[in-house]
Amino acid sequence: MIQGTASNVGKSIIAAGLCRIFKQDGYRAAPFKSQNMALNSFITKDGLEMGRAQVVQAEAAGIEPDVDMNPVLLKPSGDSLSQVVVQGKIWTELNARDYYRFKQRLTPLVTESYKRLASKFDIIVLEGAGSPTEINLRDNDIVNMFMARLASCPVIIVSDIDRGGVFASLAGTMLLLTEEERSYVKGLLINKFRGDKSLLKDGLRQIMDITGKPVIGVVPYFRLDIDDEDSQSERLENVSKNAITIAVLRLPHMSNYTDFSALGRTGGVSVRYCDKAADFNTASLIIIPGTKNTIHDLLWMRKNGIENAVKKHAAAGKPVFGICGGYQMLGMRISDPFNAEGGGEIDGIGLLPLSTVFETEKQRTRVSGKFLEIGGMFSELSGKEIEGYEVHMGTTKPYNDDSRQYKPLANVKDSVSGKEFIDGAYNGTVYGSYIHGLFDAGDTASIIVKALYNADYLEYDCAANTISTKQYKENQYDTLAGILRDSIDMDAVYKILDDGIEVI
Repeated sequence: MIQGTASNVGKSIIAAGLCRIFKQDGYRAAPFKSQNMALNSFITKDGLEMGRAQVVQAEAAGIEPDVDMNPVLLKPSGDSLSQVVVQGKIWTELNARDYYRFKQRLTPLVTESYKRLASKFDIIVLEGAGSPTEINLRDNDIVNMFMARLASCPVIIVSDIDRGGVFASLAGTMLLLTEEERSYVKGLLINKFRGDKSLLKDGLRQIMDITGKPVIGVVPYFRLDIDDEDSQSERLENVSKNAITIAVLRLPHMSNYTDFSALGRTGGVSVRYCDKAADFNTASLIIIPGTKNTIHDLLWMRKNGIENAVKKHAAAGKPVFGICGGYQMLGMRISDPFNAEGGGEIDGIGLLPLSTVFETEKQRTRVSGKFLEIGGMFSELSGKEIEGYEVHMGTTKPYNDDSRQYKPLANVKDSVSGKEFIDGAYNGTVYGSYIHGLFDAGDTASIIVKALYNADYLEYDCAANTISTKQYKENQYDTLAGILRDSIDMDAVYKILDDGIEVI
């Protein structure tokens, strides 16, 4: 089990790298995190929702993501309020205080998911959340030392040296663990180190003397393009410069920002995440992403002048693309009669002849299909294959049931039911779709970038700037595994696995 001294110290990426190493070494490994908090979710082939971090770890392990790998997912929907997704389905929505009292009811389900998963694999790589020494929350823990006990699982503690105070954080963590909990900890790991490792020699010796636990590795600071867990991702601060810029609106409740990773790694384009109206002035394409709170975020856009910037961009004949909640915003009207997002009704941006009504049941499905014959700047997408997933509360239809102005974007099939249906719409240079991962399939991303270059009368070499998403990810996971093999004592890791634990 990988636990950390704090949030964002690198637990998820270390767990993913270990999953890849175990796969390379011939083991059937799987990830597990009992409780995750993130807006970056994924839909499994069974139509169930789970956290993206465990999807990445499953990909690294070379296996199909399974909702048992993340039985509890919290999706923040407002201040101190989260939607609670249990074993892939919405259970309820609770504030932090109520969830603290509620989550012990989840213990049997977490246990059930773990045992079912563990029965199928050689090695389970568990991940903790935050810190195991949040002593005010210890009694209701279901994700850190609770899981270590349940799984009789040795623990490695990870700390981030880049933020400073690494030795104090490791020593403090061990100090605040109970004697029993300390017996589960079999090693320490320092992450994100920059510089000459020899300078750490005395510190490594002293921290072992202080804690009684060996440091099994010092992982260097590195940059890889691997999907991140949540909005703390460094990619959201991307300011690289290229001839063409795609501006992704950084909404307050933005979800699934990894939808645009394929565009970001396509050569010759910069993907920037923007939250000010002026940021969109030089954009060749504006993308409005998914959101956990569509109406709230549309009002935020309106208040901050961003809606007008989007309309001005479209009026100039420049493309706008909306995904999921962004697609809903581009329509004429959004209604929430069942209080799914706080209730009410609001005018949309008005760039697509659509209306959306939020319903009580969330739609969750994996889809595949093709773009229909479409016009406008991205007409070369016509007939290209699509694969992705939908996860949304709303149903979107032609505005006032007038289908004459409605131009559908794609024809897709539900992977669970086999039912075919129409997804998305376009109008001139404005496009929208419910499909997350729309830009990942085939050469979709490079076609879009090529079209943007052509619109600015620039030459673009598609062949030199294209790699399949699948192969790209495989390369990144292999590189990650190589970095960890070079910096972690894997003999020590395997010994920890073989020895197990002897609880005090």
